[in-house]
Amino acid sequence: MYLNKALVFGNLTRDPELRSLPSGTHVATFSIATNRVWKNQEGQQQENTEFHNIVVFGRQGENVAQYLKKGSSALVEGRLQTRSWESDGVKKYRTEIVADRVQFGPRAGGGGQAPKEATEKNSNTETAEYPSEEINPDDIPF
Repeated sequence: MYLNKALVFGNLTRDPELRSLPSGTHVATFSIATNRVWKNQEGQQQENTEFHNIVVFGRQGENVAQYLKKGSSALVEGRLQTRSWESDGVKKYRTEIVADRVQFGPRAGGGGQAPKEATEKNSNTETAEYPSEEINPDDIPF
């Protein structure tokens, strides 16, 4: 069995570009930067940044172009693909991740908390009351 799977989580280095194929299918392209931090033999902290080219097709590509922008974080799951072409007599290559799934990361300044009004409304709701008698599993119709 063979496996071609790529999973990266990082920040977009540029706004996604949305284009259309002659068939009408949308294609979004962007790149993600990932960082790796480690200590060398002398104990000094080292850092390395990698840049990954991402391609997203279809409706998911439209969503990426609409909601993500430079600096946004995203988790991309897909497969590696290398394309080649000839330009000015020189063969060129580009390795990219063709995304199967893109999950948007937290928004900058979002804080992940609900607005104050929403939490106040939820605190006034009634709690559910459960029946006091025992439930017999044989009485459940499915």
